[in-house]
Amino acid sequence: MKESDHRGFTLLELIIVIVIIVLVLGMSTLFFASTIPAAKLHGLSREISSILKQARITAQNKGEKQTVIIDLDSRTYGIEGKDAKNIPPEIFTRVIDPFSGTVSQGKYSFIFHETGGIEGGTILLTYNKKTLSIETDPIVGSIVVKQ
Repeated sequence: MKESDHRGFTLLELIIVIVIIVLVLGMSTLFFASTIPAAKLHGLSREISSILKQARITAQNKGEKQTVIIDLDSRTYGIEGKDAKNIPPEIFTRVIDPFSGTVSQGKYSFIFHETGGIEGGTILLTYNKKTLSIETDPIVGSIVVKQ
């Protein structure tokens, strides 16, 4: 049997392939690790806007006021009298009130009337340099998430 009849990979070729695979996996891990907090930001904006919409519909259906409270100090939000949900620690939250300006401490209330109107401002959610806003229309009662 001739030596040229042996086919296969050398140890050096296998090591090079393994190094390339490790580099690709390492780079993809860094890419996906940076997208996780951004996904949390989008998820949180959807959750908060859903709770606001739920409070609006409940106020209209029951014919009584509903209040959504955002506690900026304890980093929680939810409909008054129900379980509060947590805001992830890496997301900075503040509210722009149409009368008092920017609120970044304490509790802020959104009051939903049985007519569909809202008393409240705009919620700003920030992670790194990306900011999402949840805007409320005081007359119509619409809730819109903007980037």
